[in-house]
Amino acid sequence: MIENDSRIPRAWTRRDLLLGAGTLALVSTSAFANAPPGFDAWRESFRAKALAKGVSNATYTHVMGRIEPDMSVFAQMGNQPEFKEELWQYINRRVSDWRIRAGKEALRQHGALFTRIERDFGVERGTLLALWGVESAFGDPLVQKNHMRPVFPSLAALAWRAPRRKAYWETELINALRIVERGWSTPEEMRGSWAGAMGHTQWMPEVWLNVGFDYDGDGRVSPFGKPDDALGSTARYLVNRGKYHRNEHWGYEVVGSSRAKGNLSYAQWVAAGVRRADGKQFPRPHDMAKLWTPVDGGPSFLIGPNFFAVRSYNPSMNYALAIVHLGDRILGEPAFRHPFPGSERALTLAEIQEVQTRLTRAGFNTGGTDGRVGNDTMKAVKDFQTKVGLPADGYAGLTVLARLRSM
Repeated sequence: MIENDSRIPRAWTRRDLLLGAGTLALVSTSAFANAPPGFDAWRESFRAKALAKGVSNATYTHVMGRIEPDMSVFAQMGNQPEFKEELWQYINRRVSDWRIRAGKEALRQHGALFTRIERDFGVERGTLLALWGVESAFGDPLVQKNHMRPVFPSLAALAWRAPRRKAYWETELINALRIVERGWSTPEEMRGSWAGAMGHTQWMPEVWLNVGFDYDGDGRVSPFGKPDDALGSTARYLVNRGKYHRNEHWGYEVVGSSRAKGNLSYAQWVAAGVRRADGKQFPRPHDMAKLWTPVDGGPSFLIGPNFFAVRSYNPSMNYALAIVHLGDRILGEPAFRHPFPGSERALTLAEIQEVQTRLTRAGFNTGGTDGRVGNDTMKAVKDFQTKVGLPADGYAGLTVLARLRSM
């Protein structure tokens, strides 16, 4: 679930491990060709390690007996799509018009669940909505169907031939086998990223096994289907591993200069000349926060413990800022009041759809025209930019839209 935890190698980012949606090649499980030389012998030797961790011989044979390793994972490890993004572009793509609208609808449908989670764990609904939206597009079944692969062939390949951290991949393969052993899932249901992250909030097997719990009371723990287990368990993760503070907001955009440094209370920051950008009072003046300006000349923020709890989910300050801002926007807050240098407003849903439609007509594959900007759309934009001589950053913004309209 997080990159800087021992469960995920530091060499890859959470995006590398969990995403790839739009670029993953789907893997067939209907037939198994001859395994690569040496795999059969490794598979039989690995049986003893799995049995020693509580996997039954029957489960091992059922899952691994005829499996073919998905060797394409090694290409995925080395060839993740890269797009150069400024921070404002990174945020605009994730805090999109589509995600804000879809988040409001998800809250309408599952309001009682979020109320229960807030009561049980004190985790703000906006934070969980944003995590859900960024990690799986609010559990969109099309993401699961079109962009996820069976995890056992991937984990088997990694456990067998990973160039580094083999012990990590072996452990995750065993964790996945133990999930089947417990009857929580089946190999057919367990589809995810090339690295094995699955479901609404993209659980690695270790997280599923050790952090996930049965929040909907159906007798099993699952990140699929109803979002109750995934969202309840993610809230518990933020509390237990991220040290989330109950009922405390992540922080606020602020204005004003100060020479003060360190972790101070909001009241102390006010005394030092820092105030909320929206002019409102800090509702909990004794909570603690740090001053952070991500980009010189851009907006500044006071960020508290719950900002870093979100960061525990993915050790990126940019990711955490996008999540907490998306959560605020879903709940009705406006965009940042102070712009980032050189930034432009995010395109509306209709404008993104127009970009996708015009690119598709021009022969570029955007992967659809639904207003969601995934890797397919970014690649299409980048290819278009290259063709017409624009800076090729893959960002679907006002410049690209204007150029498309002029053609």
